[in-house]
Amino acid sequence: MIHQAPAGARDLLPLEVAQKSWINDCLQQVFQRWGYKRIVTSTIEWVDTLMAGGAIDPSTVIQLQNTTEGRLGLRPELTASIARAAVNRLTNHTIQRLCYRANVFRNPPEGHHGRQLEFYQAGIELLFTDGVLADAEILLLLADCLQCLGIQSWQLLLGDAGLTRSLLQIFPDNLQPEILKCIANLDRVTLENLPLSPDLKSKALQIFDLRGNPLEVLEKVTELDLDEKGFFAVNHLKSLIDLVNYNSEQKLPIILDLSLIQTFDYYTGITFSAISLKQNKPYVLGQGGRYNQLLSLYHPEKQSSPGIGFSFNIEDLHSCLLNTPNLPQKTPPSDWLIIPENPSCVKQAFSYAQKLRNSKNLTRVEIDLEFRSKEDIRKYTQNEGILNVAWIDENGNDSIELGF
Repeated sequence: MIHQAPAGARDLLPLEVAQKSWINDCLQQVFQRWGYKRIVTSTIEWVDTLMAGGAIDPSTVIQLQNTTEGRLGLRPELTASIARAAVNRLTNHTIQRLCYRANVFRNPPEGHHGRQLEFYQAGIELLFTDGVLADAEILLLLADCLQCLGIQSWQLLLGDAGLTRSLLQIFPDNLQPEILKCIANLDRVTLENLPLSPDLKSKALQIFDLRGNPLEVLEKVTELDLDEKGFFAVNHLKSLIDLVNYNSEQKLPIILDLSLIQTFDYYTGITFSAISLKQNKPYVLGQGGRYNQLLSLYHPEKQSSPGIGFSFNIEDLHSCLLNTPNLPQKTPPSDWLIIPENPSCVKQAFSYAQKLRNSKNLTRVEIDLEFRSKEDIRKYTQNEGILNVAWIDENGNDSIELGF
């Protein structure tokens, strides 16, 4: 119906826009302090690009049309688009620190008609570099962002996709995908009913329960069957946790969770989610991980390059900050209200207002368009928080009143 927004869409009114802009501005300032430069990619992409080699479920992509060259769709996230742009448009493939703020679009799951379709994200991608130093920078940058926003009582769930997959190598090849799916979906019941020997079932349940204090979890992991990649991942995690805690004013609230994995090969190293609990409801504030194979999908010669990044969910950040003094509680008021004394003074009033707007400082100036009474003007300025009022006569002279 034309008087309502489409199902799954929503309007943002001025106060919510001001609050979410404040969140975005804070995040962009932190990104820039860490040396990240903003990139803007197309809202419309080829569907094959958006699917990121199968990492993105095609059903989540809102498709627009078929062309002679392929199918077009709206981006459901930014990493794939940035990877495409970086590989093909940047001439310098040394370390690239990129940041963004953008809207993304996703079809809701089947049977969830009316669920939100458009979301707002801010995030970063650190490309063409690998190793513990790069991973540490990402985690410390995420923590710095949350601290600047004033988010309280959050936790960082940290996993390692490579380590979890390494632990699954002892299981039959045909069952590894099922075990991985159970671990990723925290489906203990199905895992217990898989056709495994008692010894393998016990080991599968051990892997399923690998979450908690990082050092304690890693101690348990070293007692399991590890290949060379597994030992490397364990040592990498130990070094990473030691580094980020050494450089933090307070230790990061890390929970090591090796079930933090997806059922496709998008992530190749660490994965992480920043979680906050408010009124017993969990909010996923941000999430990301290392993807050392993704950029090869967009390279003409399939050349691999490392990458890692994360995105913040602006809606969840906003929900966690509501009813706190951090967010603006009202939209910024105008600095001046300019009032022509009568219809013959309108030109002079517009000219006076424009001179104020052209001053060096950003000055917000309104003009009264309705020739209201002084009593109505006072009510309006008090409600809007406008402190400066100027009446303009036919000669362009002002009569200023302050402090309504």
